[in-house]
Amino acid sequence: MGLANPGPEYEGSRHNVGGDAVRVLAAERGAHWSAERRQRASLATFSSALGLITLAVPVTYMNESGSALPPLLRRADLADLSRLVVVHDELDLEPGRLQLKQGGGLAGHNGLRSIAQVIGSSDFTRLRIGIGKPAHKSQGADWVLRPLTGASRRDRDADVARAAQALADVVDHGVEEARERVNRS
Repeated sequence: MGLANPGPEYEGSRHNVGGDAVRVLAAERGAHWSAERRQRASLATFSSALGLITLAVPVTYMNESGSALPPLLRRADLADLSRLVVVHDELDLEPGRLQLKQGGGLAGHNGLRSIAQVIGSSDFTRLRIGIGKPAHKSQGADWVLRPLTGASRRDRDADVARAAQALADVVDHGVEEARERVNRS
């Protein structure tokens, strides 16, 4: 599940890197998206060596991301929450750094908070995409929500491509093997 805000005003923002990484992976695997209003997410599926993979990007705002999970977990028959991978932006990592981790704190991320509240657990896998912090805390909302241009946009898009590759490693080789590759680079 890639976290993002819906709407053209958020396209190309730092906050949408998670959803964009999932979309890149879907495109690379030839998976077609379907908007599922009842699911509260856009969904795409494809087969990998590890089985059928369901990709999702909620159609809700970030702080309501968890509402897409109950129907998605039923549809994907996913009872083991450690197999749920949430791809999201991370202020506490420098731009371009990726980290794959199991469980942990929510670091003030409203999308993660929503997911944890809905499923009653924070024991899911996260692919964290570093976006760094703004110069001043008061610039936080603008930092994550403003679409980027120029070199900043090219750097962001390169980070999204690297995150899509890391997610491909997860679906092709499993979380443990992917974690070794992602976290050492």
